[in-house]
Amino acid sequence: MCGIVGYIGSRQAQSILTGGLRRLEYRGYDSAGIVTLSENGDATLLRAKGKVAELSSLTSKNSKVDGLGIGHTRWATHGAPSELNAHPHQAGDVYIVHNGIIENYKELKEEVSGHEFKSETDTEVLAALINSLYDSDTKLEDAVTQALQLTVGTYGVAVVSTRETGKIVVARQGSPLIIGVGSDEVLVASDASALIGHTTEAIYLNDGELAVCTANNVELRDMASQPISAKVEKIEVDMQAIQKQGYDHFLLKEIMEQPSTLRSTLNGRVIPEQHRAQLGGLNMTTDELRTVEHVVIIGCGTAYYAGLLAAYNLERLVEDLTIEVQVASEFRYRSFHLPKNSVALVVSQSGETADTLACLREIKRRGVKTLGVVNAVGSTIAREVDGGVYVHAGPEISVASTKAFTSQVAAMTIFGLQLAQAKGIGLKELDAYIEELAVLPDEIERILATKNDELKEVAETYATYEHALFLGRDTLFPVALEGALKLKEISYIQAEGYATGELKHGPIALIDDRFFEVMLIQDNWLFDKSLSGLAEVNARGGHVLAITDTQKEVDAETVVRIDTTLDLLAPLVMNVIQQLLAYHIAVIKGNDVDQPRNLAKSVTVE
Repeated sequence: MCGIVGYIGSRQAQSILTGGLRRLEYRGYDSAGIVTLSENGDATLLRAKGKVAELSSLTSKNSKVDGLGIGHTRWATHGAPSELNAHPHQAGDVYIVHNGIIENYKELKEEVSGHEFKSETDTEVLAALINSLYDSDTKLEDAVTQALQLTVGTYGVAVVSTRETGKIVVARQGSPLIIGVGSDEVLVASDASALIGHTTEAIYLNDGELAVCTANNVELRDMASQPISAKVEKIEVDMQAIQKQGYDHFLLKEIMEQPSTLRSTLNGRVIPEQHRAQLGGLNMTTDELRTVEHVVIIGCGTAYYAGLLAAYNLERLVEDLTIEVQVASEFRYRSFHLPKNSVALVVSQSGETADTLACLREIKRRGVKTLGVVNAVGSTIAREVDGGVYVHAGPEISVASTKAFTSQVAAMTIFGLQLAQAKGIGLKELDAYIEELAVLPDEIERILATKNDELKEVAETYATYEHALFLGRDTLFPVALEGALKLKEISYIQAEGYATGELKHGPIALIDDRFFEVMLIQDNWLFDKSLSGLAEVNARGGHVLAITDTQKEVDAETVVRIDTTLDLLAPLVMNVIQQLLAYHIAVIKGNDVDQPRNLAKSVTVE
């Protein structure tokens, strides 16, 4: 969600901070601010409601050469979007930026005296608490430590003081922070993308850790003030990956990147000439895989739908396997039971999703093996799982996830193949999946090249509707759910996904001229059943857009036909069509495609 940047060094902090905040705009936010400090302790605090561009105009009018500062993009949790609620917040000599939620802020507020609160935020309470503990004999890092020991909730914080202008104190509990190490300078960010172009080396802060950052040093400690050795890692994101490269929007770029990102996901893992599929990094022996009887897939939003689709593939590949897919935000609070010989697949694009991370920790506490299916290298989930796989889809800047979904399904399907191989299922029986995975990137590439203009025209027809139903059977049911999510996320058309067979159990009552219906129809053993659903919608005056791989007659208002050799994985090709439809409708409606209202890319709070 919110974004944090910090800088200490010999360069002008203002430009580095605003540049970093622009890199973090994709995370979602409603206001932005920075504070910089001069060597003699003069503070320049600039905050603005709205986009980083508003903040940049303020910095151009209030330019400073200060070499230390912190900045923030805020996504409202406490208090409406406003300049007063924007970060950084000040209390006395202390300035702070904060991601997360302080759950006991009301109790803490009652304990702080002498501070006149100006905002509605929990963050200002934390600033006041730190300042109250920051007497003349106390170092800033000690005051921060003492305050955080009293704090309940999640946080990623960066704190500076006008009394100690040579340091930034950062700490983390449940909200990511990365420290970029340069030559005589240190940067702080909640996302590696803000560090690109400044340094290639970083320290990933873990929960319960605090760092004192100076221009030439990073000192790590735990919440008991005991020193911790720092592990410096390479940042594996390049500048080109976070630029639009000529596309109008990151979303379109990421849709179009799917052939190449899928090849990265599959490279070295699917080898059709050897009839083999395997994942490195699972940290499970063949004997351990052979004993697996139950798989639970955990995710939120698009990651959850990817799990639903992958579950169909896994249950077809391994007959004696029980599979369940759970929404992380619900599962974390349930009195769930995981039987012996279970494995959990923990799915997250960012690797920082708060609910998914909480599920991971509870499942590990119960002694169940956890495997991550993650895109962001170095993320918290990636570090805490027992094993797993990076999907290698590259940075996903647009809030609406597209290429990560495709790669997540592919990676989980490979896991199913590896599980099947371990259980002794013959390779020839698995060949259909292996062969289709191998050609999937080429199939999607061809569809993207031939269907984009057609979908742009189709979008003109359906952009004026208020509501939409997405319908599909079997593996197309989770694709329908994902299609509805994409449309509602970026077009703001109210959209719902259903299994086609569920039409008569409620949603058919909704059909009228305010609705259009997207029906996903595959030419397989359920083709006739799908046509029956189509007939039911037509009989009630529906406006059906059919997406299908058949050349047979389909009686729909609009038919988008895809020519594909795929069968088992054809739903992933149909999903690309849905992505293009949602994108073009959102563009026609004039929406902010990459940063839709009220949404954030990485959900690090409940």
